Amino acid sequence: METTERIIDLFLYAIPTVITGVIAYYFFREHTRNEDGRRRFLLKKDLQVNAMPLRLQAYERMALFLERISPSKLLIRIQPTDSNKESYESLLIQSIEQEYEHNLSQQIYISDKCWNIITTAKNATIQLIRKASMLEKTDTSNKLREVILTEMMERISPSDAALSFIKDEVSDLW
Repeated sequence: METTERIIDLFLYAIPTVITGVIAYYFFREHTRNEDGRRRFLLKKDLQVNAMPLRLQAYERMALFLERISPSKLLIRIQPTDSNKESYESLLIQSIEQEYEHNLSQQIYISDKCWNIITTAKNATIQLIRKASMLEKTDTSNKLREVILTEMMERISPSDAALSFIKDEVSDLW
């Protein structure tokens, strides 16, 4: 009988110890998770503070790119060297491609969706120039300029649509 009493006493002492151990285990596990989450939050916050200026600069550069390839501004900035429409078309497209290549590294800092919209705007602007050049009434570089500008009066330019998207995306950063 005495051994069963000793076993019962042993269990009575062991049960609170086990319960205390289990509670301590869960408490420390939760505490460790919270600390890990806090450290991750602080690290992410620090990274955002450092990365935000770079992201904003990338958006600024892409806005400038879109402004520079806007057909109305592009035609004012790049004057035809002669009356040959094909050479002027090539000059305009080459200028757009150079601007684009100069800003390729900015895609790291902006969203994929935004980058795709910017690329689409660039390609649409090039298509607009090519289509205007293919028209029968376009026979000189000055006529090409006139046709493109007339086209831009009738609809929104691809770069303006992309610029609007950039503005929306940047406003979401705040």
